[in-house]
Amino acid sequence: MTEIVEKLYRTGNISDSELKSLIETDDKCVSNLIVKCADETRQKYYGKKVFLRGLIEISNYCRNDCLYCGIRRSNKNTERYRLNREEILSCCENGYELGFRTFVMQGGEDSYFTDNFMCFLISEIKKKYPDCAVTLSLGERSYESYRRMKEAGADRYLLRHETASKELYGKLHPEEMSFEKRRQCLFNLRELGYQVGSGFMVGVPFQTTENIIEDLRFLQEIRPHMIGIGPFVPHRETPFSDKKSGTLELTLRILGILRLMFPKALIPATTALGTISPDGRELGLKTGCNVVMPNLSPVSVRKKYNLYDNKICTGEESAECRVCLEKRIKSVGYEVSSERGDAL
Repeated sequence: MTEIVEKLYRTGNISDSELKSLIETDDKCVSNLIVKCADETRQKYYGKKVFLRGLIEISNYCRNDCLYCGIRRSNKNTERYRLNREEILSCCENGYELGFRTFVMQGGEDSYFTDNFMCFLISEIKKKYPDCAVTLSLGERSYESYRRMKEAGADRYLLRHETASKELYGKLHPEEMSFEKRRQCLFNLRELGYQVGSGFMVGVPFQTTENIIEDLRFLQEIRPHMIGIGPFVPHRETPFSDKKSGTLELTLRILGILRLMFPKALIPATTALGTISPDGRELGLKTGCNVVMPNLSPVSVRKKYNLYDNKICTGEESAECRVCLEKRIKSVGYEVSSERGDAL
């Protein structure tokens, strides 16, 4: 099996059957080799740099009803909020002073944030902080909406495809959501010149190894600049409340495989990884990840953006969150970069 890892390390690609054997292996030596090769690959292209993204969770209103998500519209026990323009700009000001050079505005699919609202806000942020990147993660929108926000100055857009299997997509989402529309949004974003991020959850209910291979092949098709994966973590007030979380071991193995398949991609060590294991993010960094996303949202709303249970860092001030992460990054031999951190 080690020869399969070495082949992936050399060429960046292997067959579906070889991928299946790596994904399903319980051989510790093979897993350790994946980690070693992934780390060498990220250091070849990015050195020891870890890029910080200042995350601003602007709204937990969502029109969708995804079966796995804590802010789904059917969850009547979630206390809803949305940040106004002044609050978002205040988060950016705070983040800039703390050294962040990327702001990520993330939220549910909330019709309050119209194109006019977002374009004005993006323009304002870019005017105030011309050396910063603006990243959006606001779900599915029209081609025209994406175009307008790009012209206003948005640099990047994060939209997980969730799964490349139409059958599995149907098991994770309500009937009114379209598998084809999700994919088309990603192609639209690429066409418009965004730096595009996509990804999927590991260990989501009903997922098979074959589904994961389909995800990897779809990522090869869309060639994203950023790839965000993390373990599925259940939320107590969703239909998947009694399902098991994705495992640390499988998530790390797939992170390593992703780094070898996409050597120049930006890959975050996610909050979900840190939620299922106290040192999850550090292990992610050792396995090829080169991005972390500290939370810049006001402390008063952090617990309300509850996509899954037991989410970490919901009570920390932004400065505490940054200092904590910087210490963790240094503890495993990497260094925080104050650059925008664009994909190569």
